[in-house]
Amino acid sequence: MGGRPRETRIAYLLLAPSLFGVAVFLVLPILVVIGLGMQRWDLIGPRTFVGFDNVVAVAEDGRFARSLLVTAVFVAVVIPAQTVLGLGAALLLNRGLRGSTFFRVLYVLPWICAPLVIGVVWRWILAPTDGALNALLGRRVEWLADPALALPSVAAVSVWTQVGYVALFFVAGLRAIPPSVHEAAVLDGAGPWQTFRRITLPLLRPTLFFVLVTGVISAFQTFDSVYALTPKGGPQGVTDVVAGRIYFEAFESRAVGQAAVMAVVLFVLLVVVTVAQQRWFSRRTTYDLST
Repeated sequence: MGGRPRETRIAYLLLAPSLFGVAVFLVLPILVVIGLGMQRWDLIGPRTFVGFDNVVAVAEDGRFARSLLVTAVFVAVVIPAQTVLGLGAALLLNRGLRGSTFFRVLYVLPWICAPLVIGVVWRWILAPTDGALNALLGRRVEWLADPALALPSVAAVSVWTQVGYVALFFVAGLRAIPPSVHEAAVLDGAGPWQTFRRITLPLLRPTLFFVLVTGVISAFQTFDSVYALTPKGGPQGVTDVVAGRIYFEAFESRAVGQAAVMAVVLFVLLVVVTVAQQRWFSRRTTYDLST
């Protein structure tokens, strides 16, 4: 028993660098943003404490409520699409066909590129007059200027960027499943679809949980590519996502306090969504794949 306190002290000593990083780069910025949310500041003049006035102003701001709705629609389109396409690509890559290594590298290239650069390139591709896509179709389509097409176009670019990232994690998850599990299913007479639905997919739930959590967080925070494709929130504000609204409030309207409140709302929303996902998957996930 006498060694326990010493082991505990050593454990905390080893954890100290990580705990310091968490405190400085995570907890402290959150506290700073909460403090800014209670002040009026234009980035130049002195700060003025206003209490919850910024909270009231944000609650009454219809633009922020609209940006939350736009972001929710964006996430609802992007996450299922990139998850299904990423899983499909992973299933093909996992077969070990010739050229799989090349395609694995090719799929991940968009993800490692800067989002702003991706947005600029796709803005040229989707340009109405000299864009590559319209030239291929042989007709003029206002992909980024039409309110009905702007958000789907931006979402499609986001999906294209993230599919390779999602596929690589699914490939790792597929390779972690013991081959004997699938062999036993085949011996029992299970077909390809039954094997996938009843064996592969349930055993991929740890990977699916990680992909969904990180994907949802990334989608809610999307800004660079959306800003490059559709500045100022796009036509009629249809691509005015939350991260963009925070940027506009802080650096264009110079309402730093209101931008800080919006950032806190986004943080709380992400925590709630992540906890909900964790609770749902915790009851349905198997982590032990040993046989």
